[in-house]
Amino acid sequence: MGHTLAWLLWTLGAAVAALMIRNPLYLAIIGLAAALVYTVAGQGSPQAQGWRALLKLGAVMWFIAIPLNAVMVHQGRYVLLRLPSSWPLVGGAITLEAMAYGFVAGLAIWILLLIFATFNVCVDASELLRLAPPFLYQAGVVTSIALTFMPQMLSSAREIREAQRIRGHRFRGWRSLLPLFVPLVTTGLEHAIALAESMEARGFGGELTQMSPRQTVRLRLAMVAALALALIGLFLQAYDRQRPALALGLLVMAGVLLMACFAWLGRRVRRSRYRRAGWAARDLVVAGSGVLVAVGVIAVRALDRMAFVYYPYPPYAPLPAFDPLLGALLMLLALPGALALVQEGRRPLVAERRERSV
Repeated sequence: MGHTLAWLLWTLGAAVAALMIRNPLYLAIIGLAAALVYTVAGQGSPQAQGWRALLKLGAVMWFIAIPLNAVMVHQGRYVLLRLPSSWPLVGGAITLEAMAYGFVAGLAIWILLLIFATFNVCVDASELLRLAPPFLYQAGVVTSIALTFMPQMLSSAREIREAQRIRGHRFRGWRSLLPLFVPLVTTGLEHAIALAESMEARGFGGELTQMSPRQTVRLRLAMVAALALALIGLFLQAYDRQRPALALGLLVMAGVLLMACFAWLGRRVRRSRYRRAGWAARDLVVAGSGVLVAVGVIAVRALDRMAFVYYPYPPYAPLPAFDPLLGALLMLLALPGALALVQEGRRPLVAERRERSV
């Protein structure tokens, strides 16, 4: 659906906003924007069904967090009911503020899950692997497999369940999970191994060229020295406040040495590229919306630390504040979905004009 780097920037911008904001009104705007993009992008994606099941599971965990926070935190003005004080941990007042705070905390986690589901629907794992630095070629393969493991497992669970229903198997309790669990684990491992083998056979990630034993020893010694300098610098920064310049210098030296090691290791990795992805105007809109939202949220948070905070407990009000300008800033995350809807609406008109001209 577009360039991988553009969707990566959009995901980072949306994730930064969801992590830094606790106001439910602003979180609702982020969630609606991500839901629009997910709905439009998931129409032709084979992974959308697997992520849809994972989003349902996340919604269940979200609603579990509401009563859990209510029975654990007994603060607030508006008391809904009272549990016996003799009950350990959960005894006390159940307040509206505690339920509201649990709702907001679960909403933020679910929106993060929705954002990453949107990213996985819009981006192919192989294209994401091409963006990984050369020295992280092995970690890139593992990350790509991990991103596709959960949706594949949920799809496999649904297929196994349908096959068992056709054979007459009925779910009667927890003991009935064993016929589902064993083939599910086996199928998940088979899919992961097949994906890893296919990606390695097609040359994704890269291949480390042979290094001499002396070069290997030098590289390891340099990385150990860089990590030792970083450790000493962090120790001095934490326990010796009289020499901050020395600690900062050691950290800078450690970073430069590590980057040099990574750059040298990256030159030893042989990578093949059969087709380079192009950058279109639509990708500029996707990337720009994520960057603008991230920069705007960070700037507003730096100027006013309470702009995105929601704390319903006394002495604050349980109703969240709202600034239309900040809401308009967060609505930029919906631009990729709106642009896709406009393009889909133009396609029938273009096809109809071509038929008339013929």
